[in-house]
Amino acid sequence: MEELLALKEAIIIYLDRSGGLRKLIETCNSFKESQQVEAVYRFHFDVNPTDVVELDARLGDCILHNTLKATSLFQSVCYLSIKALSLIKHPITENQINVVLKPTHMPPFPRYSLDLSEFPRGYGPMRPLELEGLVIAMTRVTHYTQGARFLCTEEKCPCSRGFHHIRVHAPGATESATIRSDFICFLCSSPLREDVKSRVLGDKQLVELVHVKALDVLGVPGPSSLRYQSVTLFLRDELCNSMKIGHVYRVVGIPAHVHQWPNITWSIEACSFQSVTPEYPCKISDNFKALHAASACSPWRFSAIVANSFASSVVPPGLYSTLKLALLLSLVQTEGENPNVHNHLDVLALTNDMIIVDRLMTYSLGLACRGVRHPVNGELFAFLSRDEHGIGTANIHAGSAMLACGGVCLLGDLTCYKRDKMDTLQSVLESRSVTVFIPGKKYGEDVDQQLSFPIHCNFWALADAAAPSKKLLKPDRVILGSVLIAYARSLQVKMSPDAEMMIHGYYMASRRVRSDFSQGSSVSVASIQLMVDLAQSHAKLNLRTQVLEEDAVIAVLLFENSITLKHVFFVKIKLLFNGNAGASTLVIPPDAVFPCDLRDLDSLHKRDLTLEDFHQQILHFVYTYAPGAATYIMEE
Repeated sequence: MEELLALKEAIIIYLDRSGGLRKLIETCNSFKESQQVEAVYRFHFDVNPTDVVELDARLGDCILHNTLKATSLFQSVCYLSIKALSLIKHPITENQINVVLKPTHMPPFPRYSLDLSEFPRGYGPMRPLELEGLVIAMTRVTHYTQGARFLCTEEKCPCSRGFHHIRVHAPGATESATIRSDFICFLCSSPLREDVKSRVLGDKQLVELVHVKALDVLGVPGPSSLRYQSVTLFLRDELCNSMKIGHVYRVVGIPAHVHQWPNITWSIEACSFQSVTPEYPCKISDNFKALHAASACSPWRFSAIVANSFASSVVPPGLYSTLKLALLLSLVQTEGENPNVHNHLDVLALTNDMIIVDRLMTYSLGLACRGVRHPVNGELFAFLSRDEHGIGTANIHAGSAMLACGGVCLLGDLTCYKRDKMDTLQSVLESRSVTVFIPGKKYGEDVDQQLSFPIHCNFWALADAAAPSKKLLKPDRVILGSVLIAYARSLQVKMSPDAEMMIHGYYMASRRVRSDFSQGSSVSVASIQLMVDLAQSHAKLNLRTQVLEEDAVIAVLLFENSITLKHVFFVKIKLLFNGNAGASTLVIPPDAVFPCDLRDLDSLHKRDLTLEDFHQQILHFVYTYAPGAATYIMEE
């Protein structure tokens, strides 16, 4: 008895220090606004095990190893506090207090962690554990019974009135464990009946987690013998709709056996979770630092050397240099650990040598913070199945693009895709979101629903240059060492006024030159953002934090080539395959970014001179066809 009193005293002290008592009072005040007498009063508390152990080791041990006992102690303390402070005006019983404890984290020891890649499961302790996993599927939010009131059928029994028989949800319990028709009274053993009007409902959502290493299997070009089994995670009430498909989370949850006759499934009740940002090495080697310092005399030289020698084990230096540069720009523009980046650079390569380009893209995919190779016969965005753990609601599974969140999704040969998938891909490239249609009758709902999910990845694809253009994406929908990449991706860059003036001026001049009265301009408004993204990526690749006018030159040259060539072109650019409307007014050759082979310092110097000449041509083009560009930019 003295031990219980000491534990309850420690709970009061912890709630007072952590703000739990204030939260208890605020929750009770919300109940006062309702005139209806509740059957169950739910209170949830975030519990920091480290703070509890420092306050009272016995209480901390109870929370970590005996969750039911700890919950019962908190329930008793909350009930006594409510009565002592008169927080609820009408009489209540301790049975009506439903306390949910949410440990924020676990001690950093192996016995408190759960590895989703290890087997067998289900034989460990049923106490809070910490695990980390990738969300690959989730259901819609449905209801479950938080608590229910039962009355004795014997009228003379005291339990035929009042709140003596209250059942609340326990971790791992099914709906039948809370509500059944075979409960009996603990006083007279008569059957109990539920007071349906007093039933309290809550929200429930099921999420499937898998070990993050499963992404390594999805990134390989061929079939792998490795398999990873997912685990079902139950989110309840305030945790619902807090997770996103394709994201990684660190979860504190309680493993439980869910009995659904004749089967028993192993799942986890989530207590709390937080998003996990993968850590990548962001330090470049001394050799790269020396190379960067040696090439500082030119704003174009460092990126040229890197692109020229990139993937030399797959493609010899000097071949596909423009495509290599495009892939590097796309890699540094992926979101990675920066959740605020929402610009994308998708790459489509039209080539006569499919094997070499596919090898180059596959090699580059391994440098992405997350790379997924999409199988042609698989689902690219999302697909539905029936939930097997509940009432058969829709379970939304992630496709390759959603699993590649923050990274790159390699589509492979586009000529292998059917027309309907190409149409869906074009729509997603334009909106950067996918809509999932859920038929109501099939999944136990009264009405049909449509859910929209964002797509945060870059798409890479290739196609045979000799293939009919009808098989490819519409032209106006398509654009053309890991530690260097990770460091460059982490840089935050700002546009300089000169770079902004060149991009906006070139855009205005191009719209005036490439336009007619029948079809309008062949340069879309979205091309401004594309060129800004290209310039920013080029600055990052050169390890700069400010976008210079020379970065804008590379962006303009890539954009200009994309209008006139079918080699590499970028999203949101109007490409015309014939006619004068697509011709380059600047008279820039197809190999403008790499006008010569880079073999030595002389060739690098020759490239710098050629790019400077293009620089002057672009400025002359801007001042000739858009003389008011500077004023327009200042007004904007």
